Amino acid sequence: MSVETKSIPSGDRWLAGRLARPDTTPRAVAVLHGATGVPARFYAEFADWLAATRGLACLTYDYRDFGASSSARGSDATMTDWGVRDQQAARDCLRAALPDAPLWVIGHSLGGMMLPFQTGLDGIERVFTVASGAVHVSDHPWPYQALARAFWSPVLPPLARRLGYLPARAMRVGHDLPAEVYAQWRIWCTSRGFHAADATLGRPNPHALTCGVRMVAVADDDLCPPQAVWRLMRAYPQARKRQVTIVPGAVGLERIGHLDILGPRGRPAWDSVMGPAD
Repeated sequence: MSVETKSIPSGDRWLAGRLARPDTTPRAVAVLHGATGVPARFYAEFADWLAATRGLACLTYDYRDFGASSSARGSDATMTDWGVRDQQAARDCLRAALPDAPLWVIGHSLGGMMLPFQTGLDGIERVFTVASGAVHVSDHPWPYQALARAFWSPVLPPLARRLGYLPARAMRVGHDLPAEVYAQWRIWCTSRGFHAADATLGRPNPHALTCGVRMVAVADDDLCPPQAVWRLMRAYPQARKRQVTIVPGAVGLERIGHLDILGPRGRPAWDSVMGPAD
């Protein structure tokens, strides 16, 4: 297995990427779109595992003005930039770099929700959505729901705009976010229509994706419970969908939750995430 860095153009920005390659010709190439507020380095071990054990070349990257792709402070980036423009750019970059291999998309949380707003979906052979769902704040179980409601407090968007970013690290709720990423994310998660309630997002094409979609939920995921994952199925009406629920005890883990499913601690679950190595 080998690793190379990639600089991915996305409009007037550059995204920092990392491509893990198997030692032989890849059987497929996969772009991994990460969750909101999760740096690409979190997925490095999973990407390496895909290359070493599944024969996939896997591209991971950071969205604009986040992680290794520059600072959130003073950024004008929006969730639309991350979920539509940057995801499209990363997929197009991978397709251009390795044009002859089948193209797969792996999306964690935000990473699995935005394909209907992108183009060129007929070139995708397989999609894996992992803990991705149209979540309303009321979907979260208690006591986690209390934390979520505090995070979506109406005082935070104007505060973030005044500061020029959401100081999530200082709040001990993750990594700093661009102010408008947070504000748009808040609209989605506090509206019954999720991103359909966002007039700035544009119109999706839910019929464009027709390949197989493996939709993976995690039984103990408080942030995106299984019922929210299954709600996302409506976004892909023409795709051939398969539902998978991963129970921690079934893969020898005490807990998985929302993040660890694709992080190093979730390694015992990775075969269940990807399914048979056919």
